Amino acid sequence: MFLIAFPLLLIPFALYNMIAFLLGMTFGDEVFSIPMLSGERMPVATGDVLVLLAVLLLYVEIVKSTRLANKAIIDHVLSLVIFMAMVIEFLTVKKAATSTFMILTALSFVDVIGGFSVTLRTAQRDIAIEGTEPVTHGR
Repeated sequence: MFLIAFPLLLIPFALYNMIAFLLGMTFGDEVFSIPMLSGERMPVATGDVLVLLAVLLLYVEIVKSTRLANKAIIDHVLSLVIFMAMVIEFLTVKKAATSTFMILTALSFVDVIGGFSVTLRTAQRDIAIEGTEPVTHGR
């Protein structure tokens, strides 16, 4: 799979920065609205779309972390680097001090912790399965 060594949460991180710095939009701007059965229309903002995209990509990241490969370790390290960059940007850049960016940073944290946890758990299971050969004594 070609996406193994590419941290997918880089996509919403990059999109956030493009929207905030290049387009100058705010994340409360309505992108579209969804008609509800009650007759009301639910507005969907730019930040909502970005967070929804990040949640979907987080799911793919967790699924990717179940594979054992050298590329998976590189993927986890890159995810950690993205998380650290997001924390630094959140704390130091004025345009990143939004609830949308805070949620994206939290999702990146879940990606890092979840990825390492799933990989370690999968590796423990593989070691236990491979180490169950019967031992015969005296022969």
